Amino acid sequence: MTLANGRRYLAIPGPSVMPDAVLAAMQRPAPNIYGGPAVEAMHGLWPDLKALAGTGANLAAYIGNGHAGWEAANANLFSRGDRALVLGTGNFAQGWATAARAMGVEVDYLDFGTRSPADPGRVEEALRADRGRAVRAVLLTQVDTATSVRNDVPAIRAALDAAGHPALLAVDCIASLGCDEFRMDDWGVDVTLAASQKGLMTPPGLCFLWFSDRARRACAGADLRTPHWNWETRADGIEAWHFWGGTPPTHHLFALRAALDLIGAEGLPAVWARHEALARAVWAAFDAWGQGNPAIGLNVPDPAHRGRSVTAARLGAPHAARLRQWCEAKAGVTLGIGLGMATPEDPGADGALRVAHMGHVNAHMTLGVLAVMEAGMAALGLPRGTGALDAAAGAVAEAAGT
Repeated sequence: MTLANGRRYLAIPGPSVMPDAVLAAMQRPAPNIYGGPAVEAMHGLWPDLKALAGTGANLAAYIGNGHAGWEAANANLFSRGDRALVLGTGNFAQGWATAARAMGVEVDYLDFGTRSPADPGRVEEALRADRGRAVRAVLLTQVDTATSVRNDVPAIRAALDAAGHPALLAVDCIASLGCDEFRMDDWGVDVTLAASQKGLMTPPGLCFLWFSDRARRACAGADLRTPHWNWETRADGIEAWHFWGGTPPTHHLFALRAALDLIGAEGLPAVWARHEALARAVWAAFDAWGQGNPAIGLNVPDPAHRGRSVTAARLGAPHAARLRQWCEAKAGVTLGIGLGMATPEDPGADGALRVAHMGHVNAHMTLGVLAVMEAGMAALGLPRGTGALDAAAGAVAEAAGT
C-alpha cells in the first residue's frame, strides 16, 4: 500500500515547482517569431529581469542550463591564459572552476570547505599577494546548491576594494536569484549569472548574464568569445533572434513572463521574506530532530550563512538515503540527494539530503514535506528528537503574524 497517489511534490533544488500559471502559459501553438505577442513578450521581459537582479546594466540571455551560463560567463570574461580566483564553498564552485580550466583559464581555487562561507580576509590576502594583477575575475557562488552555504557578496566586494585589486567580481546566483536578497549594482557585482529552473519557476533551458559597463569594457578583447556566446550581440539585439543567437525559445518565454508576473504581484521584498520564513521552518524542524540524535543536523551551523532556497542536512548513513526512498515511494515527496557531500565516513553521501524551499512554495507545502519526513522517520524507526513539527509551525506562525 502507498500513500503516494495524488499530486506528487518535488522538493529537490531545481527544477522547482512550476505554478499553474506558468504551465498554462506554455499551452499554445508555436507563434510568429518576427512580430506579435512573442516579440512583445520578450521585449517586456528585459526590464523585469534587470529589476530582479537589481541592476540597470546589460543583459544577455542564452538557451541552456546553468552549466551553459558558466561557459557563457567564462567565454566573455577571459582570454586563454587569463587567471581566475574561484572561492570554493561546495560542488558548484568546483564545477565553475572545472569549466574555466577546460576553456584554457588558469584557476586559483581558494577552498573554504563545505560548511562555511568564503572568508573576506583570506580573499583580500590572496588578492594583495597578486602583485602583478594577473587575476582577471573573482568567481563566487552566492548560494552553493549542494552545500546550501550562502556567501556574503558585499563583504567579498569590500575585500576586493580593500586590496585595491581591479579584478571583476562574478557571482553565480543560480540557486539564489528570486529567493535570497541580491542587489547587483548596490553590491558592486560586475557579472551575475542565473538560470530559469529554480527561483524563476520556469522549465530548465534558459540562462542569463547581467554584466556591468565596467565588465563590458574590461572584457572587450576576450579571445574565448565566439559568435554564439558573445554577450554584446545579445545585449544590443534589436530583433528577437538577435537576443537568442537564432530562433528564440518561445514557449519558455511565455512561461517566464507568467513567472515574473507572479513575482511582481507579490513584490520582491515579500518574496525574499517568504523564503526566509520557510527556510527557518525547515531549520527549526531539524534542530528539534537533532536533540534526540546528534547525527542529525544542518550542514551549515550558522543561520546567517545558510541559503534561503535550499537546506542541506545530515541524518547519518544510510538513514538519509532510506528516508528519501520512503518519502518518494510511500508519500509522493521527492527530496534532494546529498550532492557533493560525500565524506570518508560516508563516501556515497547516503547520510545526507537536501530539502528545497525555492520558488512557488508556501507554508502548507513546506510543512507538508516536514510532516512526511517525520512520518518516514517513524516508519523507519530512526531515532530523533520530538517537537519538530511544532517548532516548524511556530516558525511559520511567528513570521506570518496575525
